Amino acid sequence: MTALKVIFMGTPDFAAVALKALVDAGHAIVAVYSQPPRPAGRGQELRKSPVQMLAEARGFPVRTPVSLKTTEAQAEFAGFKADLAVVAAYGLILPQAILDTPRRGCLNIHASLLPRWRGAAPIQRAILAGDKETGISIMQMDAGLDTGAVLLEKRIAIRDTETAGALHDRLAALGGTAIVEALAGSYKPMPQPADGVTYAAKISPEEARLDWNRPAADLARAVRAFNPVPGAWTTLPNGERLKILSALVADRKGAPGTLLDAQLTIACGEGALQPLLVQRQGKRAMETGELLRGLALKPGERFT
Repeated sequence: MTALKVIFMGTPDFAAVALKALVDAGHAIVAVYSQPPRPAGRGQELRKSPVQMLAEARGFPVRTPVSLKTTEAQAEFAGFKADLAVVAAYGLILPQAILDTPRRGCLNIHASLLPRWRGAAPIQRAILAGDKETGISIMQMDAGLDTGAVLLEKRIAIRDTETAGALHDRLAALGGTAIVEALAGSYKPMPQPADGVTYAAKISPEEARLDWNRPAADLARAVRAFNPVPGAWTTLPNGERLKILSALVADRKGAPGTLLDAQLTIACGEGALQPLLVQRQGKRAMETGELLRGLALKPGERFT
């Protein structure tokens, strides 16, 4: 395999896995671009991204611009004289001047089987939709939103009880494998088909609120899709917000949102949901039995 001079552009853990894979494969990382440090935690102290921390630990030049649209930023990018750029969950739109700079262009590691689930939240959307499989697409970037030709894809099945967090970790590892394979081989970019395009819009906290009028099977997928963030949630009869982190579908009936029994089974528009792992505001995650020992709830009460 020929070692390439690579600019790596990414921010979260998903991207850090790919950066490590490229380093382990022997490619020369000439620069790493990541989102600037953000306030985090109770103290709101500035926190570097996982990619920035890994890059600094390995001694790579790190850049954290707020934009790549300025002539100064574009000139600095060009100055690294990279063969190509590899992008994974970076968080900034790349202007055409950036896309055109590397000799071999810019490749994106995308966590779906394109053209399904273009956009920001492909892992969560795949689980929400009940997809049976997903995967990694290595895509030649262009000016569109995840519209470029695909060099390589790798498929995996979505497990029946899999959370977005667990699927994220499997796809991150697969992304590292896929990008190394793509750079080692001679793959012909294949244009994406016009049919089957879907968009994975960003998940909002309000979307993660459980609508008890929906079927229990839909809500069980929502619980998995929103674990770990933002967390599927509902409102207890006392008005307190409760996150539901794990749940099963139960063959029960009742008015949607009604507590059916002493095991916290809640009626849905079709069937019922039985939470297994929950989290009260400001508290740690706990099993349902522990919650019920500290909170008086009676069958017939309503969740909203």
